[in-house]
Amino acid sequence: MKNTDLVVKMIFDRWDASIKNCDELLASLSDETLLQEIAPGKNRGIYLLGHLVAVHDDMLRLLDMGEKLYPELFDPFIKSPDKTVPQLPSVATLREFWKAQCELLNQKFSALSVEDWFEKHTAVTAEDFANEPHRNKLNIIITRTSHLQYHLGQLRLLK
Repeated sequence: MKNTDLVVKMIFDRWDASIKNCDELLASLSDETLLQEIAPGKNRGIYLLGHLVAVHDDMLRLLDMGEKLYPELFDPFIKSPDKTVPQLPSVATLREFWKAQCELLNQKFSALSVEDWFEKHTAVTAEDFANEPHRNKLNIIITRTSHLQYHLGQLRLLK
């Protein structure tokens, strides 16, 4: 196995494990529990779930894999803080979005070759990428895995 193959495999092993951990945690939390704050005065579980869906949704665009599935989630879960948007989708709806999105991302990710992951993502110009080749598609997976792990730690506070 070439080093680049090994690196990509290691990164996706961590991504896949993080998604699995999130799925298991979400399955262990009731809809009512996800409506609670993770700590007094902090975000609610529903907000964190919606935020994760919205952030992962943007990966489709960043990785040049198509349009967002749920663009309507940008304003309430990325642009706005929790408890400032009067009407959010239900927890059940967000769970469905999460599942569908994970399935689509997995399908799209498996279609790329190892070399494809070292290409530029859409938020970097060709000129900048020539000077900073680490700003590639694989780096998006690394940063989003870290982001997911951060919010999983918060969601665990609901247990």
